[in-house]
Amino acid sequence: MPETTAPQTARKRTERNARRPEAQSAEKQFDERTLHIDRVARVVKGGRRFRFRALVVIGDRKHKVGIGSAKGTDVTSAVTKATEVAKKHLVDISLYKGTLPHEAEAKVSGAHILLKPASPGTGLIAGGVVRSVLEVTGVHNVLSKSLGSTNKTNTAYATIAALQSLVPADQWITAAVRSKADKSKQSTAKKASAAPDKKPATTKSAKKEARS
Repeated sequence: MPETTAPQTARKRTERNARRPEAQSAEKQFDERTLHIDRVARVVKGGRRFRFRALVVIGDRKHKVGIGSAKGTDVTSAVTKATEVAKKHLVDISLYKGTLPHEAEAKVSGAHILLKPASPGTGLIAGGVVRSVLEVTGVHNVLSKSLGSTNKTNTAYATIAALQSLVPADQWITAAVRSKADKSKQSTAKKASAAPDKKPATTKSAKKEARS
């Protein structure tokens, strides 16, 4: 009996191991990073109720990235909820040869993030939350600077806002023409509002007719 059951057990183990990579590839479609976990308290009658808040960013390391924040009774549930929120808010980012097509900056509350493109081999000159967001997005060379608050939630959302403001190279001419047209319209409106109202000129004949 042991001689007949051993091959069957080995065969089952081999089939089980063969199925595992498929399940892992289906689950690991996105690179998930937990940026911050915080314990929050709510004061109720009889004491305090403690919960956990998780900040998670996910990306496919190509051009998609999403960020989510959620609360839960424990750390695992909070991270799971935040991951689901991030999957519902995925955005497409315009990249150019592993870096950014142009300079971008954004402000969210007190956080102010500045991103600049860099030449190949520079790497990610960023730290903390900004570095994690750029890595899961698929950026390989970039220069960054945090000019405002160090709040991780606001910094993460400011980084996403800066990445969303990027314009692909093939749309630069259209965007430049649009911005130039907007500036000309604004200048024309300012001149029209600043010009004084001129009274119509009255001739001598018109004055005589008015007197008669």
